[in-house]
Amino acid sequence: MITALPTAALPPVTADFSNDTWWIVLIKAVAIVVFLLVSVLFAIWFERKVVGRMQQRPGPNVHGPFGLLQSLADAMKLLVKEDMTVKAADKIVYILAPMVAVFCSLLVFAVIPFGPAVDLFGHVTPLQLTDFPVAVLYILACASVGVYGIVLGGWSSGSTYPLLGSVRSTAQVISYELAMGLSLVTVFIVSKSMSTSAIVTSQVGHWWLIPLFPAFVIYIVSMVGETNRLPFDLPEAEGELVSGYMTEYSSMKFAWFFLAEYINMLNVSAIATTLFLGGWRAPWPISAVNDGMFNHGWWPILWFVAKIWIFMFFFVWVRGSVLRFRYDQFMKIGWKVLIPIALGWVVFVGAWQGLQSFTDVPTQKILFAAAGVILLVLVGLMFVPEKKKAPPPGPTGPKVYDPYSGGYPVPPKPGQVLPPSPRRQRMAAAAKASVTAGPSGGDENDSNESSEVHGG
Repeated sequence: MITALPTAALPPVTADFSNDTWWIVLIKAVAIVVFLLVSVLFAIWFERKVVGRMQQRPGPNVHGPFGLLQSLADAMKLLVKEDMTVKAADKIVYILAPMVAVFCSLLVFAVIPFGPAVDLFGHVTPLQLTDFPVAVLYILACASVGVYGIVLGGWSSGSTYPLLGSVRSTAQVISYELAMGLSLVTVFIVSKSMSTSAIVTSQVGHWWLIPLFPAFVIYIVSMVGETNRLPFDLPEAEGELVSGYMTEYSSMKFAWFFLAEYINMLNVSAIATTLFLGGWRAPWPISAVNDGMFNHGWWPILWFVAKIWIFMFFFVWVRGSVLRFRYDQFMKIGWKVLIPIALGWVVFVGAWQGLQSFTDVPTQKILFAAAGVILLVLVGLMFVPEKKKAPPPGPTGPKVYDPYSGGYPVPPKPGQVLPPSPRRQRMAAAAKASVTAGPSGGDENDSNESSEVHGG
């Protein structure tokens, strides 16, 4: 028999939504959608500008002031572009896949707090659509389901390259969502809640960025892999898979995937801001001005958006600086580096929190000593070279293969050589025959054949 937990057993939710009416909820929902769409348009322009500066070129500078209307022009181009559907595709899944990706990406901001309670048309309401005790688990669930859009889009296209991109996406989600989830467990431990508003409230004295810095680094690496951005854009991989899971999409269906990718960048940036950078709270020393004046009213929206765009700049900076990893390197980082470090950090933070709560042991000295030991061990493990398997015994020398065995000519791979040409075979046979016969051995036919071979 399954029984519900009593209300007192659930972690607290500090935001009060009791004064919200249906039209206030509608205003908040529309404001979030508008914020995300405008932010995506600005992010496309921002990325082009920053990468252009990094590559010593101007970037968009023609359409509108500073090229700000270039993103709008690209969006209109996708709206009026011909919408093609692949004949071999599964029509229903092919159309639904980009919708799933966009819909799930829009759900995350429902539990992200933009600021404290404000007076909105005579009603005191928090700058947050909703919140509940397991809000962070809801965010992880939305991110997991959203990847089905990529997987189903690649599978339903009925083409090889999109299928490979969707398979890569599956492996990527399994690898990096594990590390991301483990990095967030320590935040739950120290804040004693999974509610986003309660986590922001728990960072009044200090942000969790400082005491949970290893978890923050793990989350940063995982969020780049989760959003399929360089250097972890293996599901797209234009250099090897044309455009990965988006190869067979055009017009608005392609735009939906494109929109979902940029909204997911904003999502993971907002999660990092909420869980590690104090959420909407002003940074020090601004937070100390006039007894925290800038942490009240509408000011916190400014700090929240500014923190998000710090992470957006990080995304663009990494894209313009780092090359794409190989698939084996990508898997190695996820399974052999991030997950072991995240597990070790969860155990350490849990033990430290237990010592601090139930014993009188001086935890500060233990904290620094254990952190130093763990850091040295983990750094040492990262630089231990992998044991390479010895090559299987085989014939020495390069392998001769038939280039026409598959029906069409194929160039040799490393370690392979082409067989000798027929002319070289005749020359080798003639030279061998002349050596066997000796200087006075051959007859007239042998001399004629030899002269024919050497004469070409």
